[in-house]
Amino acid sequence: MGSLFLKRMLRASQLDATLYEEVEADKTATQQAFLVVLLSSIAGGIGAGALEQGDLIRDMIGGSIINVLGWLIWAFLTYWIGTTLFKTDQTSAHYGELLRTIGFAASPGAIRVFGMIPVLRIPVLFIASLWSLLAMIVAVRQALDFTTRRAVGTCFVGWCASTVFIVILLGLLKLQ
Repeated sequence: MGSLFLKRMLRASQLDATLYEEVEADKTATQQAFLVVLLSSIAGGIGAGALEQGDLIRDMIGGSIINVLGWLIWAFLTYWIGTTLFKTDQTSAHYGELLRTIGFAASPGAIRVFGMIPVLRIPVLFIASLWSLLAMIVAVRQALDFTTRRAVGTCFVGWCASTVFIVILLGLLKLQ
């Protein structure tokens, strides 16, 4: 799995549309997509300064859980939005296809580990976020057989909805 997995992450980061078609069709790639989300999450935790703040293990576990939940929610919302609100005659997808393509779209987030260098933190986090958004657009375009414009609209609506959902979820967790 190692070599293929790393090659897939690199191709996803290169916004290779054929990679997204490949993982869309490969039902065994769901575990790899999960691993991409997890690695990106850990890189983000390190890059955001978790090393400087003391409780690295707790922060990494908590951040990873939130990121995995975010991935599952984002994929579901994107699937629902894309197959209902933005559906075309060519739209044909399953939730698993969105899980895989969106999971691999998190690949550029691995560079967030370089945010551990304080002077690079903000630029790296910004670049990783923008790059991951572009990868997400390609992933959604390929998984839902959309035009780029339709994929951008789907991602925007999905981002708004998932942000609201995550904020509510975090608020409920803080009440506990």
